[in-house]
Amino acid sequence: MNHSANINHDAVLRARVFLLGSEKPTVRQRVAAYRVLVQVSPLAYLSRLAVDLIKYSKEFAGRPEIVLTLRAESVGAARRLHELESGRQRLLITSLASLRDQLNLMGRKEEAAAVTGEIALLESAFPEV
Repeated sequence: MNHSANINHDAVLRARVFLLGSEKPTVRQRVAAYRVLVQVSPLAYLSRLAVDLIKYSKEFAGRPEIVLTLRAESVGAARRLHELESGRQRLLITSLASLRDQLNLMGRKEEAAAVTGEIALLESAFPEV
């Protein structure tokens, strides 16, 4: 089975049309569209997805587990982009920092410290960041 057999082409077309429409989509709507579009154009949409997931998570300030889940998804998107295009470590560091901030807010200090260590490794491996 080839890769395109797993992609819902109608959903991809709807997402593209929606983003190009005359009305400005909300961050929630953009996240939904980017989740579909990363399947066919990861280099074009992973960074947008990672950034907007962080923005979207702010709408759930009173629900820390949702914020944590969205920020973890942002890190996943940023990691994937970094694997595809190694010069994108700044986005990964930003996503990791937002995840760390949420972990700290939730009192999960050990996990936050591990994320801080990963950020430090990225910054030392790519000092120009």
